[in-house]
Amino acid sequence: MNMMDILEQYRRGQLPLPEENWAWFLYGAGLENFGRDGAPEKRPMPTYGPHELLARVDACGICFSDIKIIKAGGDHPRLYGRDLASDPIIIGHEVALTIVGVGDELRDQYAVGDRFVVQADVYYRGVNLAFGYMLYGGFQQYVVLGDEVLRGDHGCYLIPIRLPQLGYAEAALAEPWACVVRSYRSDDRRAFKENGTLWIIGAAGSATKQYTLGSLLEGPAPAVILTSNLPASLQAEVDALASRSAAKVHKSDAAGLLDVDEVMAAAGAEAVDDAVVLGSPQPALLEALDRRLARRGFLVLVTDTALAGPVSVDVGRIHYDYTRHLGCPGPDVSAAYTETRDPRLEPGGKFWVAGAGGPMGQMHVQWALEQKQPPSLIVASDIDRQRLAVVAARFSAVAQARGVELICLNPQEMGSESFEESMRRLAPEGFDDICVLVPVPAVISDCARYLGHRGMLNIFAGVGRGT
Repeated sequence: MNMMDILEQYRRGQLPLPEENWAWFLYGAGLENFGRDGAPEKRPMPTYGPHELLARVDACGICFSDIKIIKAGGDHPRLYGRDLASDPIIIGHEVALTIVGVGDELRDQYAVGDRFVVQADVYYRGVNLAFGYMLYGGFQQYVVLGDEVLRGDHGCYLIPIRLPQLGYAEAALAEPWACVVRSYRSDDRRAFKENGTLWIIGAAGSATKQYTLGSLLEGPAPAVILTSNLPASLQAEVDALASRSAAKVHKSDAAGLLDVDEVMAAAGAEAVDDAVVLGSPQPALLEALDRRLARRGFLVLVTDTALAGPVSVDVGRIHYDYTRHLGCPGPDVSAAYTETRDPRLEPGGKFWVAGAGGPMGQMHVQWALEQKQPPSLIVASDIDRQRLAVVAARFSAVAQARGVELICLNPQEMGSESFEESMRRLAPEGFDDICVLVPVPAVISDCARYLGHRGMLNIFAGVGRGT
């Protein structure tokens, strides 16, 4: 058998399987707990049952999320406090797989040689397990795919590779590319959380205004309604909403700053699904509400005046708990639940990618250039000179061909004043879209200063809860 025949058999998954499987286990936080003595381990080849598949890992990308798992260990939000010393994990979710073993009960659905990538955000029986997190991932040679992946809450999480010429590494890049594309889309709910907890708070200046719940009055209804200093204009609608759903109503008014934790304790509420604040609240109130948002909870600000100061919110929860911060000037509260602009890049707009030199930053630049109507200006910034040079070399010609002005800036070499001057000159009215890939809180908050009217800040940086 010549080398080409062996290669073809390998590609088809038909070569004899080894007796052992190399794998990188994570036994705790820190690189010192990754593998044994800094090396992978040999384990017996995993066995698979009649309803399972055995897959060869053809390629596995290294994501910044993998670095976060190694740094956090069992404290990572998606590991739920797992004791890695006794129950280690195998990371790696950006994978390309070839099936090399098919359980007896699956032979009518799968065949040896089938190729797949994995939609890693696996939910099984209502729990987010995630491939490469709670489920063994791609930092090994072979992996067993069972109920969680094949018969999860959303069906099968395997995505077939239809193009035989697609390379292994190319296929593994499907997962990070999907993250880029998904970051410019929105599928948030447009109404109150059904059977959830709603809290409507009237802040300074709201008592005499004429508010309405609008379309929210006819949509899904909460099971618990909390009100604090509710404006008179909303009383009848809140009463109707509570009556329609037989909701429990808890009223708590306060002359000064609301004690959020005290009110929630008195109402027996663990978290808030929809916190609606009317008028001009103190930033401290919004910060306290942000901390008590439920998973997928909304903090809604209805005001037509500027706040007294900046508000610090947990951007890590936006990623891990899908919390959302919405707003509108009023008086129709439901306007905050509608999409005020398309989350996709503004056609012909001004786009800034902060941290553009890394692999994911380059993907965002490329994604922007490939749009049917790309931005007219793309500013790519990075503090690494060599990486920024790669951006210029890779995309300048494409940008010119698409009629896009591509500007590469190094804020560290320029200095803060010169960088600020350049950014204000390039976008005097602010940027329509900003994507920040720098996992530094100060940088994320600073980027927000450059947003224009109706601008969108895409926080693509890997930050944890509490950031």
